[in-house]
Amino acid sequence: MYNAGRVPEANSLFDEVVTKVSPGADRWVRSAVLVNRAVMAWRLGRIPLALELAAEGWTDLDADRSDSPAVAHTMGSLGYLMEGIGNRRAALEMLRMSVQVARRAGNTDVLAQCLQRLGGSLNFRACAGSPAAAPAIFEEALAYLDEGLGIVKDEMHHRALLGACGRSLAGVGQLDKAEELGEETLRLSLDADDLWGISVGNWVLSVVRREQDDLDEARTLASRAVTNAERINDTSLLLRFSTELADICHSLGDSVGEAAALRRSMQASRTATETLQEGLGQALEQRRVAVQAQRLAVAAQEAAARDPLTGLANRLGLERAAATLLESTAARGRVPWLVLVDVDWFKSVNDDAGHATGDAALREIAALLRRECRADDLVARWAGDEFVVLLGDTGTNRDVGPNVAERIRAAVDGHDWTMVLGAVRRPTVSIGVAAGPAKLDQLFAAADMALYRAKRHGRNRVEVEPSVDEVPEIVSGN
Repeated sequence: MYNAGRVPEANSLFDEVVTKVSPGADRWVRSAVLVNRAVMAWRLGRIPLALELAAEGWTDLDADRSDSPAVAHTMGSLGYLMEGIGNRRAALEMLRMSVQVARRAGNTDVLAQCLQRLGGSLNFRACAGSPAAAPAIFEEALAYLDEGLGIVKDEMHHRALLGACGRSLAGVGQLDKAEELGEETLRLSLDADDLWGISVGNWVLSVVRREQDDLDEARTLASRAVTNAERINDTSLLLRFSTELADICHSLGDSVGEAAALRRSMQASRTATETLQEGLGQALEQRRVAVQAQRLAVAAQEAAARDPLTGLANRLGLERAAATLLESTAARGRVPWLVLVDVDWFKSVNDDAGHATGDAALREIAALLRRECRADDLVARWAGDEFVVLLGDTGTNRDVGPNVAERIRAAVDGHDWTMVLGAVRRPTVSIGVAAGPAKLDQLFAAADMALYRAKRHGRNRVEVEPSVDEVPEIVSGN
């Protein structure tokens, strides 16, 4: 419908199907549907929708490593779309990959289409590049297109292969054969009302006439090629054909025709540029949304690992960070310390002054802990009125753990609690300390034993457990 120039009807039909993708479809089927719809949206001039569909389809395709015909077809469609919007290097890479996947899949219809798209893109590279490099590129394209003609069954793909092959033949100097294929492409496309094929057929014949120095006929044929490319809004064809029409008009001294062709070429170029700008804008917006989502995710992770009352790390945060801290400490040949702090008489604070006052007291103790510890120390609220300090970078001071613990005890004991608790009995802390090249749970168990002794011996004191040796893993044998 679209290739016949029935753009309004194609638009209406496209609107009916664009949102209908079965939620239960396989990933590669979904990807194929999305990319094909992206191609159609682009050709209908609906650039934002085309880019959105292509990005979604490409994402699904990236996750699929199967060698299925649908994956090859999707890659070919995506490469064709990239070519149209000006991402030419990525387009060629994708088109080559589509041929490789189609070969492995063993589907001749899909392989023929992928070969046509790759050969056609190489033709455009040869036309746009240096004249010295063009013959080799046309030869490569011709090899792919000949192979495609030998296996193609679909009539539309057959016409496309004929036209592309004709252009390659003209590029390597086989003008008689190129003319034959160009005329056949034109005849078959006229019968099928295929404006794309009609445009390509006229282009091939125009190239042949130009090489034969029949510039008047070449101009007529090139003008027809441009007109039909405009009717189907194919930017790639229009840009290529209008440029060649301008060159022919220049050779004829037809300044009016040359200016008109250049205007068409500039419009096609502007369309391609606007498409890339639209894509850049969308990519920037998507990146902004992605960064925002990432920040929210990081904030959620941090919130999950932080105690909302005191602002210290919670148990989850301690467990997440402890492994890294202990590993880095061991790598430096140092011995880590764990300081386990428990608030004395805290139940009486809650009972006498209420939970709000108890919470205020816990926040005050958390602030004292942060003040007495170093920036690199890991300070956490373990549970209720129990806190943990993990000291990693202990230097050469063998008593750093007990020293930090004593500073914490003295700071809490000497703190002015009047503003927080009034006349309520002020809290103190009992502290257990342990050290050794051990895991977190082993250090915690040892410090807990020391804390129990501190409680039993009168509270408001520090007790140190003897050094903890890491328990070796038991390896079972036969």
